[in-house]
Amino acid sequence: MTRATGHVTAGMGLALGLALLAGAAGAQTAPTRDDVVGKLNHFEEAAEVDIPALKQQVMERAKARIKNDPGPVNRPPIAPDLAKLPAFNAQIQFDADTPIIQPESYQTVGRIADAMVHASLLPYTFLIVGHVESSQKTREANAILSQRRADAIRDVLVNTFKISTKRLQPIGLGEEQFLDRAKPTSAINGQLQILTFAKVPEEAPAHPATAPAPATKKPAKKR
Repeated sequence: MTRATGHVTAGMGLALGLALLAGAAGAQTAPTRDDVVGKLNHFEEAAEVDIPALKQQVMERAKARIKNDPGPVNRPPIAPDLAKLPAFNAQIQFDADTPIIQPESYQTVGRIADAMVHASLLPYTFLIVGHVESSQKTREANAILSQRRADAIRDVLVNTFKISTKRLQPIGLGEEQFLDRAKPTSAINGQLQILTFAKVPEEAPAHPATAPAPATKKPAKKR
């Protein structure tokens, strides 16, 4: 009886150990703050990119029905100048076809926030660039999804981690600028990018309010 119980206990211990190993293997490994800072602190000059105009171009190109579309592999990037900017590629997990961030990715977003308030990165603004891998969905739907995911990351950085909204610009590129053009369906193309975009504009010094002119005393009436 004792021997059987020992075998059962050992078997349960082995099963528990295997389960813990499997869980550890499936867990997402978050980058360190220094990993993010190391990728983003090599800023040299701002890219000549008009973000509102780029958003419009992404949607127009994604909606277009071009007869001679070269296909995902040969489709030219819509904003090649972004490749010149310091970039950190983050593996953020979202619920399928939604902008809902999965809980295991919040630590990664937190590390990105920690990096943004590091002394070497405080002078800069950042692009949050959403991408998606090529799928059965339309290019227009994927463009919208990538924008919603970039917006979701911006909202968490602002609302949860208190990063100034003035330092963040979200942009979704959908299928219009693959991270790996040779493999459009690769999961790599679903990664989110943080790009060091420009220096924070210097605010003009506030001018002191003009002091009101002293009131003129009226001469006293003679009695």
